[in-house]
Amino acid sequence: MPENDRDHTRRPDPDALLALAEQGGRGKLTVFLGAAPGVGKTYAMLMRARRLREDGVDIVIGLVETHGRAETAGLLEGLEVLPRREVVHSGRTLCEFDLDAALARRPRVIVVDELAHTNLGEARHPKRYQDIEELVDAGIDVWTALNIQHLESLSDVVTQIAGVPVRERIPDTVLNRADDVLLVDLPPAELIERLKEGKVYVPESAKRAIDRFFRLGNLTALRELALRRTADRVDDQMVDYLRQNAIEGPWPAAERLLVCIGPDPLSEKVVRTSSRLASGLNADWIVVSVERADHEAGNREAMRQLDDTFRLAELLGAETRRIVGSDFVEEILKLARREHVTQIVIGATRHRFPLRLFRRSLPDALTARTSGIGIHLVTDRDEPAARPAGRQKPALPQRFWRALAIAAGTTGLATVLGLLIERFIVLQNISLLYLLAVLASAVYAGYAGAVAAALFSVLAYNFSFIDPVGTFTVAEPHEVFALFVFLAAAALAGGLASRVREQAKAAAGRAAATQALYDFSRKLSGTARVEDVLWAAVSQIQSTLRRNAVLLLPEDGDIALGAAWPPDTELGVSDMMAARWTFEKKEAAGNDTGTLPNSPFQFRPLVTPHGVAGVCGFVQQDKPLEANEERALAAILDQTAIAVDRARLSRESLKQAAQLEGDKFRGALLSSLSHDLRTPLATITGAVTSLRQLGDRMPAESRDDLLESIEEESERLTRFVANLLDMTRIEAGTVNAKHDWVDIADVIRSAVERARKYFPGREFETSVAADLPLMRGDSVLLGQVLFNLLDNANRFGGDEPVGIYARREKDEIVLSVTDLGKGIAPADLEHVFDKFFRKGKPDGGSLGTGLGLSIAKGLVEAMGGQIKAESPAIRRRGTRISMRFPAADTNLSGKERE
Repeated sequence: MPENDRDHTRRPDPDALLALAEQGGRGKLTVFLGAAPGVGKTYAMLMRARRLREDGVDIVIGLVETHGRAETAGLLEGLEVLPRREVVHSGRTLCEFDLDAALARRPRVIVVDELAHTNLGEARHPKRYQDIEELVDAGIDVWTALNIQHLESLSDVVTQIAGVPVRERIPDTVLNRADDVLLVDLPPAELIERLKEGKVYVPESAKRAIDRFFRLGNLTALRELALRRTADRVDDQMVDYLRQNAIEGPWPAAERLLVCIGPDPLSEKVVRTSSRLASGLNADWIVVSVERADHEAGNREAMRQLDDTFRLAELLGAETRRIVGSDFVEEILKLARREHVTQIVIGATRHRFPLRLFRRSLPDALTARTSGIGIHLVTDRDEPAARPAGRQKPALPQRFWRALAIAAGTTGLATVLGLLIERFIVLQNISLLYLLAVLASAVYAGYAGAVAAALFSVLAYNFSFIDPVGTFTVAEPHEVFALFVFLAAAALAGGLASRVREQAKAAAGRAAATQALYDFSRKLSGTARVEDVLWAAVSQIQSTLRRNAVLLLPEDGDIALGAAWPPDTELGVSDMMAARWTFEKKEAAGNDTGTLPNSPFQFRPLVTPHGVAGVCGFVQQDKPLEANEERALAAILDQTAIAVDRARLSRESLKQAAQLEGDKFRGALLSSLSHDLRTPLATITGAVTSLRQLGDRMPAESRDDLLESIEEESERLTRFVANLLDMTRIEAGTVNAKHDWVDIADVIRSAVERARKYFPGREFETSVAADLPLMRGDSVLLGQVLFNLLDNANRFGGDEPVGIYARREKDEIVLSVTDLGKGIAPADLEHVFDKFFRKGKPDGGSLGTGLGLSIAKGLVEAMGGQIKAESPAIRRRGTRISMRFPAADTNLSGKERE
């Protein structure tokens, strides 16, 4: 390929550009890295801070530990130092870094010493590196200092080198995310000399430090670690630069590690070793644990240790997986092929000689079946010092003693039954009773009970039924062979029965969990209200975890408690702070996390494709969740998040529907205004213009016609405006109907006279029953309703007379207006009382505003009545609109009626 074509095809790496874009808006983290205390990290930071201060940069000192060094303390003069936060710890008042004050001050650069420090008191974060991460996320540049021994992945190596355990540690990812790593180096000999001169610690502490930690070999090894880690960091920065700028170079191979761990002490070392290996290879790594399908979470200590190892792996930047399967090697290789793994790291425990003869180790089996993938074995140490401090040889668990008791009981019962049977009949296969004992022990006590019962059965059968009886001596060789065959058969049958029992128990547990989740999902699928979803979720979480649970939802820019179980559960200030952190940062907070761990609750976000829908909290109480509880909780939270998001979308759809209806209403209103106002206004304007221009020159008859047109159109405008006002009052709920005594006949007579005035060409027929009682209502509103109905009948009723009828039906008064026009289509009957509904061709004039029937419905309901439209009305023609009102008590006296 020509050189110019090759240059044209070069493109920056998309992942590198994306990582660069994500840094926008964040501050820069600069770490001054040293091999040991006293190399001059704080001194170097302050010297650079003074130079920036002289250049006019807004830089402040958040916290600096001088450790009594006069040279370091002198560099603080002239620099702005933030006040510290006072904390009472163990009866003493100590000063800590004030994170809130730093965020409020918001300088361009802030110096915060001691990156690996553990915060005291009611701090928002337990570790200082988390305070610094919050400052960086807020857009503030941070300078800090770190010794190499505080990196999590190197803590075991440092402990081995120096013989001193490292208590304060930080994840390697903190250093990996740093924008700049500046190595502050000092030869070990010079550092020891500074220590002797009292420039690092006070004389008493310096002597102890030289004897324990600051030895030449220790410092040399730590210096090598610091140099190697800094070189790796510089190499990563160079690779990122080459990728971002599309510069060709020696790209590193895409390595990917798979780390296998289990519930054993060696797994922690395996994870730390893998972290260093992945960092050196610049590779992604996955930590996996394989559990048997019949696994029972009985050994809580082992499962807790496995959970701690997983958390350590996540802290070091690994991806974690849990797999259920019976063939460990097959499951590991299947995952390795699926994830394109190039190297596998696994721990290799040194078994004793007899065990190596009868059992093949997992590393050996993996090595035999693996091809094309490198395998790293991390071995343990046989020295006593390798055993973790405080870990003693575990005592026999209670389950083992229970298995022995069950095995002894079933064997004894089989012996008693056999002796009783032999009194009546001699059987050659009496040993089958012991086989039943083995099977029963396997069912109730597991594999250990089956093996114990097999051993007890051989001894009991030999002692009680094989000559010479009463001794453990076997006289005949065939009986010896029979005993061994029976022992093997019993152990095999017991093992199979135990495996079936464990699988059945595990399957029952998983079936119960699956059924609970299925019932929960069905409950959520039939729930539309957010409140019902929250109560179902908290009750499910409480029943699954046996812990108090709360759910919080966003409200007015904050989060508020939506549901809790038990209902009287309350959240304190620290709890709400942790919940807000979870909602804002989309990460867990509270107990057993790195943020606000003093809260008894641990909070998890309800993450949906549209963001965080809420926050779930449950009481942790220093008791981590087991693996099955963690999986159940994750499933419940996922379903709850989906249900809450669905309810939110449902509410939004209703709002959008209402908004669309409002837009439709406004459009109809504007259309009605533009038509029904423009027509009469045009008529009035034309008539007035003619009268002004022609004046007395017009015939008297023409002037009268124009004046009559002005009067008619003005009345039409008045009716239109009155309809709009009535509709506004009805929708606002401000229609105050009177409850006076109303004579229906008088109201009908007034409405008809008014209609004859407005519609002189229309004929009206009235029929009022003689026994029609009075009613409680508002005569003015009722007259308006009748007039609107007559107006509608005049428009669509054809040439036939319009009938107005009033009668009594039981305890109701029925009024109806009937026309003999074309009628209303069945599909339109339910819409005739909607606002601005106008359909059909009027017999004369315009369609009108479409408000008359809607106003009639609102006024009727305001008076406690009902209105209904029917079509056809008479002889398959016309429309009847009937109203029903409760009749008044006719037994009242006239005075009472008044």
